[in-house]
Amino acid sequence: MYFVGVPLLIVPFAIYNIFAFIIPGVTWNVPVLSVTLHSGAEWQISPGDILITVSILILLVELVKLTRLGVRSWVDHLLSFALFAGMTAEFLMVQTVATPTFFLLLVISFVDFVGGIVSALGARAARRRALQVDYAPYPAPAEAPRPAPMPAPQPEPFVEPRVEPKIEPKVEPQPTVAEPAVDTKPPAAPSQTNPV
Repeated sequence: MYFVGVPLLIVPFAIYNIFAFIIPGVTWNVPVLSVTLHSGAEWQISPGDILITVSILILLVELVKLTRLGVRSWVDHLLSFALFAGMTAEFLMVQTVATPTFFLLLVISFVDFVGGIVSALGARAARRRALQVDYAPYPAPAEAPRPAPMPAPQPEPFVEPRVEPKIEPKVEPQPTVAEPAVDTKPPAAPSQTNPV
């Protein structure tokens, strides 16, 4: 289970170093196998070609491993970086490994390291977006539809009041009746004579 975190590209790196240092004078570009193709051409296969092909297939497995998330994936990226840094240092400082085959192994290791970092950052951003969607707060309750505002009452058009002329009832003149004359003289005093 812990072997999963180890970068598998260490295998072709180790094979190259074993043949380069234990068996001195090994050449990686001398054909060891020849295959005649249907076109009639002969395809010559060298040990370097085989090692590069195996390395590319291992790179495919490494890229499939990049889809995992977790702490071990960061450990895997850190180990991939350590392998790339070690291969770069060896390529620059050791004369025996300064060959095109080792350079292609170095490029494959670089692709593994950079691809791992880019994939991890992209997966982390996707996971963050997924968590924001899953744990988003409940949406606010929908507001009840507001009734349409009542239209303002339209003022009635101003009509000038109609002034009707005053008609006074006709009063028929009453005939004048003469009033009895009022005597303003004082009544006469009774006389004192005795009638007999």
